[in-house]
Amino acid sequence: MSSAWTPSSWREKPAGQQPEWPDAGALDRALKTLASYPPLVFAGEARNLMAALGRVADGKAFLLQAGDCAESFDHFSANAIRDKLKVILQMAAVLTYSSGVPLVKVGRIAGQYGKPRSAPTETIGDLVLPSFRGHIVNDIAPTLDARQPDPDRLITAYHQSAATLNLVRAFTMGGFADLSRVHAWNQEFVASSAQGQRYEVIADEIERAMRFMQACGIDLQTEVQLHQVDFYTSHEALILGYEEALTRQDTITGDWYDCSAHMVWIGERTRELDGAHIEFHRGIKNPIGCKVGPSITPNELVDLCETLNPERIAGRLTLIARMGAGAVEEKLRPLLAAVRESGHPVVWACDPMHGNTFTSSTGHKTREFDDVLAEIHGFFAAHRAEGTWPGGVHIELTGDDVTECLGGSEKILDADLAERYETMCDPRLNGRQGVDLAFQLAELLRA
Repeated sequence: MSSAWTPSSWREKPAGQQPEWPDAGALDRALKTLASYPPLVFAGEARNLMAALGRVADGKAFLLQAGDCAESFDHFSANAIRDKLKVILQMAAVLTYSSGVPLVKVGRIAGQYGKPRSAPTETIGDLVLPSFRGHIVNDIAPTLDARQPDPDRLITAYHQSAATLNLVRAFTMGGFADLSRVHAWNQEFVASSAQGQRYEVIADEIERAMRFMQACGIDLQTEVQLHQVDFYTSHEALILGYEEALTRQDTITGDWYDCSAHMVWIGERTRELDGAHIEFHRGIKNPIGCKVGPSITPNELVDLCETLNPERIAGRLTLIARMGAGAVEEKLRPLLAAVRESGHPVVWACDPMHGNTFTSSTGHKTREFDDVLAEIHGFFAAHRAEGTWPGGVHIELTGDDVTECLGGSEKILDADLAERYETMCDPRLNGRQGVDLAFQLAELLRA
C-alpha cells in the first residue's frame, strides 16, 4: 500500500457500497458545499476519545457503543434523541455501579444515515428497485423516484447531524446527565417492567452513596463528573465522498481528522485491504473501528491492524467482532491470539446483533434476545480463555417502545413483532431489553 495519503487518495482504490449518483454535477456541488461548512466535531474531542479508548485497550475501562441501526430523516425529533440518550445513560449507570468499571460512552448517532446492502437492487411486488441505502442516499418508499440517489440528502444529513449534536451536548453538559437524576432517566415503560424495578434499586443505591459522600463532607456540587458525562458520536463511514468533504487538517497538530464524528468505523463488507475504505481510514487520526466477521483469517486481521494502526497507538483501533452466537468462541479465539501475539493494542468489542439476524415466521427481520446474550457470553468466554480483555459491546437499540427483537424479560413473540415494528433496516433492542442487557453485562464484568 502506498505511503502517500491525502483525503482523496481513496478515489484511486476500488470503492464498494457507493451509490450510483445519477447527476455527477449535482454531487460535485453538494460535496463542495459540505467542504465549506464548519466541522461537526473537533480534533481535540477525537483525541480525548482516543485516550479514553486507550484505557479500554489497557483493560481499565469498558466501551458501551449503542444507538440506531439507521437514523431517519423522517423521525428526527428532540424527544427521540433524548429517549435514546436516556437508555444509554441508564445502561451506563447499571454497568458502572454494578461492575465498578469506568464506561466510555459512544453513540451510533448524529451521522448513522448510510447502510451497506447485500445487493444493489431489491424486488418489491412486481418492481425491481435500487436498494434502500439509508436516508443519506435515497428514500425507503418503494418507488423508482424515491430510490434514486439524491446528493442533496448529503446536505440534509449534515444539518440533522449538527442539530443532533447540539442537543446531545446540551443534554450531557446541561444537567440532564446529572447523576442525581438517575430516577428521572427512567422512562414509563421501563419503570413498569421487571428490568425497570431492578434499575430503581440501582438508582436508590446510587442516591444513598451520594448522600453518604455528602455526609462525609464531600462537596458534590463541585464534582464535575457527577453532573456531566463525556459522550461521543460515531457512525459507519460508508459514503466516502461525504466523509472526505468533512475531513479537516487540525491547526494544532497538522493531522487530518474526519470531523463528521468522533469515531468512524469500517463495515464487514468494505474492509478489503486494497479497498477505498481502508485507504481513507488509515490516514485520518480519529479513533477508528473495523467490523470483523467469521470469514477473516488471523493473518488477514494482523495485516489489517498493521495497515490501520502501524504506530500501535492504544485506543486508535477498535475491532468489532460479529461472529454469531453459535460460532463466536471458536472463530474468535484464534483472532484474539494472533492480535495478542502481534503486540497490537486494540480494543475488542462485541457486536452481538448482526450475526444473529433471521426472518421470523411472520416475515419480519428479527433477532432473538437470547442469541444476543449468547454471543456476548461466548465473547467473554473467548477472552477469558486467551487472557485478553473483553473491551466493550456494540449494540443497535432505540429509546422507543418497539417490538423488533424477540424475547427478553417481556417475552416478545413472533405475533408481537407487527405491533410496533418501526425500523428502516435492522431490528433494534427496545429500552427494556437494553437495560436488561446491561444487567447481564454487569454480571459478566464482575466475574
